[in-house]
Amino acid sequence: MIWLLLILAGTLYAALWGDIALVTQSAITAADTAVSLAFKLTGVMCLWLGMMRIAEKAGLIKLIVKVLQPTLRFIFPDIPKNHPALGAIILTLSANMLGMGNAVTPLGIKAMQELQKLNKEKTTATPSMCTLLVLCTAGFTLVPATVIALRTAAGSGNPTEIVGPTILVSLFATISVLFLDRICRVLFK
Repeated sequence: MIWLLLILAGTLYAALWGDIALVTQSAITAADTAVSLAFKLTGVMCLWLGMMRIAEKAGLIKLIVKVLQPTLRFIFPDIPKNHPALGAIILTLSANMLGMGNAVTPLGIKAMQELQKLNKEKTTATPSMCTLLVLCTAGFTLVPATVIALRTAAGSGNPTEIVGPTILVSLFATISVLFLDRICRVLFK
């Protein structure tokens, strides 16, 4: 609804000032840019999703789950040891860390499906589901691949200059949501 209102307001403004042709020209230019950008992003996403799939098939995800088991057990205390949900959560968080926002969605859905198998009350989200959701929302990012790809496609002279600030901001956001998640688990038990 908001987008419709913005489009209508822009078109009305252009019509009142006699620049209605500018609206058509801008729409065509934006559509061309969107398609071009989508093709450029598809290559980056395919590369990283392929790497994640290779890591999963090679057993690297199981190894990472083993190494991160103590941390995962602290963050997700109600998930049994070596449950498939832990692997799905690792894939989701890994995609988040690599800045692949588009890839996080299907991986997050898979993780939620695994968590739902552990859920005794199927119509209510478990604390682990809520934790995963806030972790994905905060999105700790080591390599903002999608943003770097967007900046590269836009012709940025230094598309990676955002890596440092992204790490700091996303680390702070992740620590904050984990802290709040722990407080909510205690208060609303």
